[in-house]
Amino acid sequence: MSHTPNELKYASSHEWARLEEDGTVTVGITDHAQAALGDVVFVELPEVGTVLAAGDDAGVVESVKAASDVYAPVAGEVIEINVLLEDNPEMVNTDPYNEGWFYKLQPADAEELEALLSAGDYQQQCEDED
Repeated sequence: MSHTPNELKYASSHEWARLEEDGTVTVGITDHAQAALGDVVFVELPEVGTVLAAGDDAGVVESVKAASDVYAPVAGEVIEINVLLEDNPEMVNTDPYNEGWFYKLQPADAEELEALLSAGDYQQQCEDED
């Protein structure tokens, strides 16, 4: 069973979103997603300043098995990317919820987070997919 922190919100496309104290939203892919991908070898991140709508392509994660798009769970402007992933994409596998985050957004509307899945609902979706 993959690790699914309760304090995060989840997109059905396997991204997680964490509302930070400063009102920004940190985004990454879930433990379930990284496990399904296998060893991550490359991550393509959005450019700082990019404005994304919820559901927009925000990047790509490539593993030894496959390449997969990463989507924006909520709308907003990209204000920071995790440059450490450029040289260390394996951090997505080893620590998807902390060191392996992808980018940070200034959300257009933080209330959009409420439309995302809870940890329990996301776990149920993953079980239904397996």
